[in-house]
Amino acid sequence: MNKFVHGEKGTKMVLLGNEAIARGALEAGMYMSASYPGTPSSEIGDTLSKIAKEAGIHFEYSVNEKVAMETVAAAASSGIRSMTQMKHVGLNVASDAFMTAVYTGVRAGLVVVTADDPSMHSSQNEQDNRIYSKISGVPMLEPSNPQEAKDMTKKAFDISEELELPVLLRTTTRISHVRGVVEFDDRKEPKKDGYFDKDPFRFVTIPAVARKQHKILLEKEKKAVEMADKSEFNRIIGSGKIGFLTSGAAFNYLIEEVEELAIDYRILKLGFPHPFPSGLFEDFIKDIDMLIVVEELEPYLEEYAYVYLKRNRPELPVYGKYTGHFPRLYEYNPDVVRKALCSVLGMEYEERKPEYEEMKLPNRPPALCPGCPHRATYYAVRKVFMKKQDKVVYPTDIGCYTLGIQPPYELADYLLCMGSSIGSSSGFAEVTDQLPVAFIGDSTFFHSGIPALINAIYNRKKLIYVILDNSTTAMTGHQPNPGMGRDGMGDIAPVISIENVVKGCGVEWIRTIDSYDLDGMEKAFREAAEYDGVAVIISKHPCALLEAAQKKREGTFYTYHINQDKCIHCHICSKHLACPAIYITEEGLDVIDEKQCTGCGVCVDVCPVKAIEVSK
Repeated sequence: MNKFVHGEKGTKMVLLGNEAIARGALEAGMYMSASYPGTPSSEIGDTLSKIAKEAGIHFEYSVNEKVAMETVAAAASSGIRSMTQMKHVGLNVASDAFMTAVYTGVRAGLVVVTADDPSMHSSQNEQDNRIYSKISGVPMLEPSNPQEAKDMTKKAFDISEELELPVLLRTTTRISHVRGVVEFDDRKEPKKDGYFDKDPFRFVTIPAVARKQHKILLEKEKKAVEMADKSEFNRIIGSGKIGFLTSGAAFNYLIEEVEELAIDYRILKLGFPHPFPSGLFEDFIKDIDMLIVVEELEPYLEEYAYVYLKRNRPELPVYGKYTGHFPRLYEYNPDVVRKALCSVLGMEYEERKPEYEEMKLPNRPPALCPGCPHRATYYAVRKVFMKKQDKVVYPTDIGCYTLGIQPPYELADYLLCMGSSIGSSSGFAEVTDQLPVAFIGDSTFFHSGIPALINAIYNRKKLIYVILDNSTTAMTGHQPNPGMGRDGMGDIAPVISIENVVKGCGVEWIRTIDSYDLDGMEKAFREAAEYDGVAVIISKHPCALLEAAQKKREGTFYTYHINQDKCIHCHICSKHLACPAIYITEEGLDVIDEKQCTGCGVCVDVCPVKAIEVSK
């Protein structure tokens, strides 16, 4: 029996913040969940996918976040508690559906989890998605630890149903990926059978309907303010004269530092920050001498503070991002908060030295795994276009293959978002004489690469579109996608052929080649460069990590070594192929680390003297 699924009230487990969100959804009686994986939110979907059948719920991976949003909005409008989860930029993709689902409202709880990424650990921007609660008008909850993540998720469904609105649950990387003890409540049995009671003058947002629904939304927002004022997630801590306004991960650093610095504090900690709890805030500021706002990224709470202080206590000094004491850049830590507090309060700041001796570690940038099929593709591209680099531009996309930016490949010149590689290629093809060679992964192709491909065909562009099909959504944890034959419940699903989709889009020049076939890849790229139109190369081979694991299970796994008697030390395998399993010793010898080798054999093909041999 799975303790995570069946644990009763009082059960305790150590959970990731993301796992706690999944448990909170179970406790709330959620039945329907759909998502597209994206760090730092991925573990929510991964957890639900693993336990869905045992928990008696339905989970599915959608092709993108917009489709996921549309799916759960329909389910919630049919009376079924539902949830979708995504990283912060995923809400950009889903926003078209999200912003209008706010107008139509829902008939059962709908929770939308947005996982922000301050410091951009795995993201292309650092946007603050609290802004979405402001522009949409929906309530937002923001946990500071895994227990709150579980409790707030559960409560979010109740708030959603009471207001008949979606509710945003906003986390950040440090909350999503921190572990902590979580105490369970009992689970509510999910309602599985929905029915959509037709009401076109609510759910069909023609302008006349939208105008009416916007007015209703603003009325709901007034009720939400009352809920925020009374929420158990908004609380005052301490009774000092120095006031602090904070939320999320920043609260954890703040409470630690005010206690260490012996500051006479009074903290308003907001776990239900939108709509802003104006009544609670007005009570909070009555007996303080100054206000310090501690929050990561944008001055979101700080702006609200200025608005309400102007009406109530305009003379109260406020310190935060606008005064330059706290940065808008990157995530906070105890030292960032401590330094800012000392600056505001005129206290001496002493940089804390670690209690241990710092070790000087070598720089270890992220790299494609040993045996990664993308590396073989990049090697072929480099060989074909090595002497034409000024005549070629390489738009890339979101996935493991983005690491093509690194030496020795340097095959990434432009990146905006998921699916942007071919869209931007159309622009380059039109206004430059450079040949666009665009890269995209299989999951990203299904996510948002298809419309841009149709656009390129329709507008008669000349470019090469390389679909790197490794049969998984590798970067976020090997989740399934429509080309794999498995769904989010682990069941067999139809395999959507990328080649057939490409043909259906109108592409006439297509080659599907095994990524490890270097000669075939080189030939395809040379021919594609001569084709006057959109040429698509599907570079197909399973992710090396999955393939190696499969071979080990089957007993067919083997590795390679370099015969030093044959090696001429040309370093093509170590410097040009740049497989992490191959390194150069102090004596200048190329050596394969057989513990890292995945047995792909690409190095055998690049070696000019056949010095690389199978290990017995």
